[in-house]
Amino acid sequence: MLAPRLSFVEFPADDTERARRFWGGVLGSEPERRGPGQGEGWQTAVAQSGAAVGVHARGLGPGDSFSLPYLEVDDLADAVSRVEQFGGSIVHPGERWTICKDSEGNPFALSGPAAA
Repeated sequence: MLAPRLSFVEFPADDTERARRFWGGVLGSEPERRGPGQGEGWQTAVAQSGAAVGVHARGLGPGDSFSLPYLEVDDLADAVSRVEQFGGSIVHPGERWTICKDSEGNPFALSGPAAA
């Protein structure tokens, strides 16, 4: 059993300023510009639930068109192999996270345990 934890949800935006105001207002936590190694865009601090919310400019990639949930798993390599074993696909492999699609074509990401 993988026991994934929702660690992050990424939202693409046509107007990033508008999206940042929206999510900042809804969550009561203004998304801040990401630092080195975090990718493009902005994100909130990790909430009590253990999940953060990110915003980035809409693009053409699988995580650039729809919201993208990140599921943290204890063994990234094992979880990635299960994706393919059960009819999903790997869109963008990585060492820290991997973008996938489920058997129905829905994008999601798997991430390894957060660094201590």
